Amino acid sequence: MIKVSRLGKTYGKAGAAVDAVRDLTFAVDPGEIIGLLGPNGAGKTTAMRMLTTLLPPTSGTAVVAGHDLLADPVGVRRRIGYVAQSGATGYGRPLGEELADQAMLYGMSRREALLRAGEVMELLGIADLAPRAGETLSGGQRRRFDLAFGLLHRPSALFLDEPSLGLDPGTRAELWHLVRELREDHGVTVVLSTHYLDEADALCDRLLIVDRGTLVADGSPGELKSRVPGGTATLDEVFRWLTGRKAPKEEPQPKALV
Repeated sequence: MIKVSRLGKTYGKAGAAVDAVRDLTFAVDPGEIIGLLGPNGAGKTTAMRMLTTLLPPTSGTAVVAGHDLLADPVGVRRRIGYVAQSGATGYGRPLGEELADQAMLYGMSRREALLRAGEVMELLGIADLAPRAGETLSGGQRRRFDLAFGLLHRPSALFLDEPSLGLDPGTRAELWHLVRELREDHGVTVVLSTHYLDEADALCDRLLIVDRGTLVADGSPGELKSRVPGGTATLDEVFRWLTGRKAPKEEPQPKALV
């Protein structure tokens, strides 16, 4: 589904250049849920923006969903969905209408767009929120609409940049369930970046640990834990062992109401 070879991004000119991503190489099989894990500034978002054609790479190559990243960026965009940290949920207009308008930009007729918007909202459990505008929704509801925008054109691969950032524990658990459903029921390949170690452990088939722009580890959560001497380890211990640095700092989460 995704093949990345020595992908890199450098900012600045010679003498003052900064390598945000260096020689990134990995592959993702169809139907996998892959987690990009690393501290702030590690290069996760830069890598994701390159793979979604939003940022041109300085070096390297990649094939995403069967299309060459450099030679056929339009083909890549037709096959992928992308949900950014800041989200896509609009304000001031009914979100059902926003979804239908977005679907028409993918070439659907008005009738097809309305049908597809309804299907996606039903899938994500937000059909009853179609008449409402973004500013009237909770954070979790807006995040579901963000996913809806990313799924309108039936992508084969979905990129999620910090999908559960700022969500309460209950809403995060609902989001995890939706991501699993997308893979299990619809065959969607998912690549997500996260700071949450529990999210990475519970949700991802494999983890790509990135530090200072470089891939330092690739494996399932269980495999990575087994690399730490002394038996069972947490992902926090794995991160420290592999990078010599502290694990990403997790935001304090509000307690779920019982």
